[in-house]
Amino acid sequence: MTAATTVKTWYLVHKWTSLVCTLFLLVICLTGLPLIFHHEIEHLLDEGKPIAELPEGTPNASLDQIVAQGKALYPDEYVDYVFIDDHEPQAYVGLVPELGQAVEKGHAVRVDMRTSEVLHDGPPYAEDRFSFMGIMLALHVDLFAGLPGELFLGFMGLLFVVAIVSGVVLYGPFMKKLEFGTVRASRSTRLKWLDLHNLLGIVTLVWAFVVGLTGVINELSTPLFRLWQSTELPRIVAPYQGRPVPTTLASVQNAADTAMKALPGREVSFISFPGNAFGSPHHYIVWLRGNTPLTSKLNSPVLVDGVTGELSAVARMPWYLTALEVSRPLHFGDYGGMPLKILWTLLDLVTIVVLGSGLYLWIARRKATDARIAELVRRHQQVAPQRSPA
Repeated sequence: MTAATTVKTWYLVHKWTSLVCTLFLLVICLTGLPLIFHHEIEHLLDEGKPIAELPEGTPNASLDQIVAQGKALYPDEYVDYVFIDDHEPQAYVGLVPELGQAVEKGHAVRVDMRTSEVLHDGPPYAEDRFSFMGIMLALHVDLFAGLPGELFLGFMGLLFVVAIVSGVVLYGPFMKKLEFGTVRASRSTRLKWLDLHNLLGIVTLVWAFVVGLTGVINELSTPLFRLWQSTELPRIVAPYQGRPVPTTLASVQNAADTAMKALPGREVSFISFPGNAFGSPHHYIVWLRGNTPLTSKLNSPVLVDGVTGELSAVARMPWYLTALEVSRPLHFGDYGGMPLKILWTLLDLVTIVVLGSGLYLWIARRKATDARIAELVRRHQQVAPQRSPA
C-alpha cells in the first residue's frame, strides 16, 4: 500500500467516523457543560431546607435514625438504599413501593446526617428526569432511551475515539508544509476554518481522548454492574437462593460498622438493602470508599447478612468496575475543585468548536464539489452543440 493510499484510507476513516458521531457528540458536549457544575446548580435550584450550620466535628446521627426518618414518611414502602453525599453532610434514603422497581417507581428522601432532619422529599425518579438537571443528565447518558440509548451513545463515543486517532495520523501529512499553529486567515473561509479545526483538535487531543474513552466506559455501567451481579454475587448468595427477601432486617448502622471493621480506613458511600435490583436478595451490600484523593473514587463492596448483621464476604472488585470507578471523575472533572471544573468547561467549549467546524468543512466541501460539477456540466452543454454532426 502506497503512502498516498494509506493517507486516503485514514482520511475516509476520519471523515465517516466524525460525520456519524458529530451531532450526537454535540448534544453530549452541550449537556455536559451544566453537568460539570451539577453540585452548584443543584444547590442553586434546591427546594428543600438548608443544611444546618453546626460546629465542625459534630457527630453524625445513627444510620438507623436517618433511615427511620425517610421510612416514617412512607411506612408502606420498602427502603431500597442509602446514599451518603460526599460533598455535603446529607444522605438520600431511597424508597420503593415494590422491590426491584427503583427506576420506574422509586424516589428519595434527603436527610441531614447530623440532625436526622428531613431536608427534602424528592419527586419520583421518572418525574425528576424532566427537571432541568434531569433532562441534561438523560440526554447526556441515554437520550431518554434507557439501556439501548446508553449503548448507542457508547458506540458514538467509540467512533469519536477512532476519529481522534485517525485525525492524529492525518495531522502530520496535511500540516508538514505549515508551521505549527499556522492559520491562513487571509485565504478562503474554508481554509481558515480547516486550519483552526486542525489546530484546536491537536491542542485538545489528550483531553478529548481521555474524556471520550471514559465516556464510553461510563455508558457501559449498567451492563458492567449486571455482569458483576451475575458472576460474582451468585457464589456468595448461593446458600440463600429461593428464600424470600427478609421483612425484618438487622440494624443498618451495625451493618455499616461491620463492613468498616472488615476494611479499616474506609467510609460508607452507599448501602443497597436486601431486594435492591443491583444487590442481593438477602444482604446489605455496603460500598466503602477510601479517604485519600485517589481512593475516595474507588469503592469496595462488603456483603453483610441482612438478618443477622454478620459479615458474609468482602467481595472482590473486578477490574472492569475499578476502571468504571476511575473513569467517572476523569470524565466529569469533579475531583479537583472549581479550577479543574473551569478548565473542563473551556476544553468542552473548544471541543464544540472542533465538532462544529468539522461539520462546516464537510458541508463547504460538498457545496464546492457540487459547484465544480455544475460548472463542468454547463461547459459540456456549451461545447456539445459545436461537436454535433452537420
